Amino acid sequence: MVSEQWVDDAVFAATYAAQFASLVRLAYVTTGSLSVGEDVVQDSFVDLYRRGADVRDPVPWVRRAVVSRCTSWVRRRVLERRHAYTDLPDVPALSPDVVAVRAALARLRPRHRAAVFCRYYLDLPESAVAEALGCRPATVRSLLHRGLAVLREHLDD
Repeated sequence: MVSEQWVDDAVFAATYAAQFASLVRLAYVTTGSLSVGEDVVQDSFVDLYRRGADVRDPVPWVRRAVVSRCTSWVRRRVLERRHAYTDLPDVPALSPDVVAVRAALARLRPRHRAAVFCRYYLDLPESAVAEALGCRPATVRSLLHRGLAVLREHLDD
């Protein structure tokens, strides 16, 4: 049985146009790859379109889908790295501050990284971050506290 298509293509197009860039940034910060981030967001919007009328509020739904797909991608990547040797690509010279922040963010778990990004980069309230991560606001506060502690530890070095 095929689910009912999206009720209003204009609403979908407006949601896509308004949210695509910020969701790609969220996926990029979580996965560390722009191309993977774009693919994850695109796939999430495809799923949103397919679900059609089943989704009441598309923005939190697609944000949650992006976070979930990013977490799965990172888990697979960690497993791949554990079992295969890969050469590191040449990276252009970056400022020491940029390198330090990226290194500190890389030390965060994907869920902590997503919480920090949603809260401080996307400037989402804790309730929206909780919805995106599929948890309670108290859990978001805990994730932010732990994530910021790790960032402080690695940026103070």
